[in-house]
Amino acid sequence: MTANALPASQPARIQALEAAKLWSGQTLHGLLRHQCRQRPDQLAVADPNNRGELLGDASSPQRLSFSQLDHAAWQLAQQLRQAGVSAGDVVAVQLPNIVELALCYFALSQIGAVISPLPVQYRGHEIATLCSVTQLRLAITCRQFKSEPLAANWRQAEPALKLLVWGEQLMLADLLDHLSPEHTAVVDQPNAIVTLCWTSGTTGTPKAVPRSHNMWVASAQATITAGQYQPGDRLLNPFPLVNMAAIASFLYPMVLTGCSLILHHPLDVPLFLQQLVSEKIHYTVAPPPLLNQLAKNPELWQQLDTSALRAIGSGSAPLSAWMLEQFEKNYGVPIVNLYGSNEGVTLFATRDNCPNPTLRATQFPLPAEGSGMRCAVVDVDSCQQLTGNGACGELMFAGPTVFDGYANSAADDSFTTLDGIAYFCTGDLVELCDNARQIRIVGRCKELINRGGEKISPIELDQLLEQMPAVAEVACFGYADARLGERVGAAVVVAAEQPTPSLQELCDFLEQRGVAKTKWPEQLQIVEHLPRNPLGKIERFNLTTKIA
Repeated sequence: MTANALPASQPARIQALEAAKLWSGQTLHGLLRHQCRQRPDQLAVADPNNRGELLGDASSPQRLSFSQLDHAAWQLAQQLRQAGVSAGDVVAVQLPNIVELALCYFALSQIGAVISPLPVQYRGHEIATLCSVTQLRLAITCRQFKSEPLAANWRQAEPALKLLVWGEQLMLADLLDHLSPEHTAVVDQPNAIVTLCWTSGTTGTPKAVPRSHNMWVASAQATITAGQYQPGDRLLNPFPLVNMAAIASFLYPMVLTGCSLILHHPLDVPLFLQQLVSEKIHYTVAPPPLLNQLAKNPELWQQLDTSALRAIGSGSAPLSAWMLEQFEKNYGVPIVNLYGSNEGVTLFATRDNCPNPTLRATQFPLPAEGSGMRCAVVDVDSCQQLTGNGACGELMFAGPTVFDGYANSAADDSFTTLDGIAYFCTGDLVELCDNARQIRIVGRCKELINRGGEKISPIELDQLLEQMPAVAEVACFGYADARLGERVGAAVVVAAEQPTPSLQELCDFLEQRGVAKTKWPEQLQIVEHLPRNPLGKIERFNLTTKIA
């Protein structure tokens, strides 16, 4: 498959968004060239300190200035052209969070090729799935990730596919050593597909999501606003550079605002905290479980010099109000609540647009006027639009950040038209709040637990139970029951140096907080880790399967 075969923006959509100045006409590599002229010697991207451990070798961490990054990206683009890559070709890239991964984005952007970044956890099965959806020109990887032989996995799964391996055919030192002439043959097409990312697969089957430069720039502008990025800021990225959380929050903002990007491969907590201090980070993101544990450990936080830290973003699951209050009132660091998806959903709650940290934990203001982004809430059964305060339904989203459709989807039912506008059907259940000016995330429509006709949100229970000292992480879920249809189960990761909680203790805790008995868990699983997909989202359907 080439980019020409992927869903593309219709001319009418392009014209309307460009006329409204909601699509800027910028490209990833063009933005890098701009920053190279503005701040050639400023740090652009830096490896994590444990680069050698990630790659299973003795390589030292690399730090590239904007001029070095631009230079190396241009050289890499020439090598890829020589390998047969041209505009519209899809290239798979499977690398940990190292500078070479960032280089691949900028080099392929110059060519006009499409990068399909894969989590390092993917093996032969996922590689075969990717290849069944896309006709790859080639794949780029490294010899190994820790003990996992990435290059060998590709050679075994797709022996006929051309493979370029960092440390073998591709050498970072060679790219930096060669002098480059004036840039030529650069493809500047802001509406061209630049990435083919993969959904989180919370239903078990990932889908390929094509996105253009214009879509990514629009998403990045929203995160820049949410994090109040400033030129020269130092950003710490602990999310895999393969999806919305990292690309829109760090890669594009780096070259849009002239920030320095410090990479971290998820998630080594001691190293993350060390980088937070040693790199004098202004903004980072962190998963809710880590923030919960830090909120429970003020002695550890007080030992850290976070004087440069302006805010921390978090998302992928509703946040806990007690955690936000601890960070804001006792640590002096506001938490930005982020809600997004590869498809282009982009909402945020900050101290400016949602001052109350208790509300900010679970609610998001509707998009501001002039942003071009729109939300609608529809009844799950009738698909009728809802407007009343307290109404609960599926979230629909439209605007300049939203993609045009999944790759190779013969019958794409992920969009619906309301008042002449095509909305993406997110599958997320939300409640209209604050006189319908905000929405509260309730959960996934398909993850609601139907106990005898009562719809129970597992997220609501997660947020309550994770306040227990003995609970490091928790995920509630529904499991089959012949009489009621479903009952509530809970999977718990026990906190370090804490006794294992019993099912009765979980129920007692909920009873003390006035939670209806029908919501109490009736099964308890003690697990070492919650089942998560490679992008970090909990796979509740796997918990349900285990109970069944």
